[in-house]
Amino acid sequence: MGREDQPPQMSPTIRTIAMPADTNPSGDIFGGWLMSQMDLAAGSIATKTSGGRSATVAVDAMIFHRPVKVGDEVSLYATLVRQGRTSMTIHVDAWRRPRQSAVSEKVTEANFTFVALDDEGRPVPIKAD
Repeated sequence: MGREDQPPQMSPTIRTIAMPADTNPSGDIFGGWLMSQMDLAAGSIATKTSGGRSATVAVDAMIFHRPVKVGDEVSLYATLVRQGRTSMTIHVDAWRRPRQSAVSEKVTEANFTFVALDDEGRPVPIKAD
């Protein structure tokens, strides 16, 4: 979705800094940390779309194109790509900008599927705007 050589022309849903506590023994950021940040970004869109509670039910395969290093600024761009009766598919692009660099690089992307839930955790129709 979109150009691969530069981030989307919108504000990121989440922007964060990769910290030392999030690294593996090689000094790279854990893929699980990045995936959790992507899930948070997708969840933000799912909450706005559903008008309430929602839960992640699926994530498409992720391929990590580049590592994220300590101190990198990570920007996550989340976009609603499909809305069903109770479910939503949200595409998330993850980009990194190394410290003291003006150049961003795409790290990974994935589609997250969420389902709108009631207070008991059962699927409910997505509320109309």
